[in-house]
Amino acid sequence: MYLMPLLIPAVLIRRYQRFLADFQLENGEIVTAHCPNSGSMKGCAVPGSPAFISRCDKPGRKLCYTWELVKADNCWIGINTSLPNRLVHKAIESGVIKELQGYHSIRPEVRYGINSRIDLLLSRGDELCYVEVKNVTLMEDGRALFPDAATVRGQKHLRELMEMVRLGHRAVNFFVVQRPDCSSVSPADAIDPEYGRLLRLAAASGVELLAYQAHVSIESICIERRLALLL
Repeated sequence: MYLMPLLIPAVLIRRYQRFLADFQLENGEIVTAHCPNSGSMKGCAVPGSPAFISRCDKPGRKLCYTWELVKADNCWIGINTSLPNRLVHKAIESGVIKELQGYHSIRPEVRYGINSRIDLLLSRGDELCYVEVKNVTLMEDGRALFPDAATVRGQKHLRELMEMVRLGHRAVNFFVVQRPDCSSVSPADAIDPEYGRLLRLAAASGVELLAYQAHVSIESICIERRLALLL
């Protein structure tokens, strides 16, 4: 479970330059917040949407506000892509993710592949399990879709996971759905057909695909239940 910082209600004015977003606070003040999401945020960046931002006055920060949640399709969605790695890490440690139990250590951001870092490396003696975590916010017709923009980086990660399997290791591509209104996850073929092709190839090559839904609230976010993955 990740405990949310004190959140400030706001209304989204616009999101721009990928990592910036303007908001109007309840007192009418206009502020600029860091947008911790490099995707297109399709369906989650509509001007006028209710949102929550956090504030941190730590010295050295360029912006003291960070965008955390947005309301779309009548539900709150977690848009902060820095959280899923921590959520999965904690969910493994607490036993929520049954498929990833029995390992003696969990190390984040370990170098592997070609100039890459694996999100989580699980180990048990000589056994290694490489876990790549993806944040999912896009939904269409009750199905969560990934990615929300073409992702050369995501394609590279799938190729590297397949290489880990070829070398005799376990590899997992893990989708974290930070919204409550989805019952399954699928590749967004209309947005990035190459990613969809590689995801299916990875599954056929022995890369495990897992998808879990997170419970999102203004108090906390936590991994809650497994979702079906439809290829």
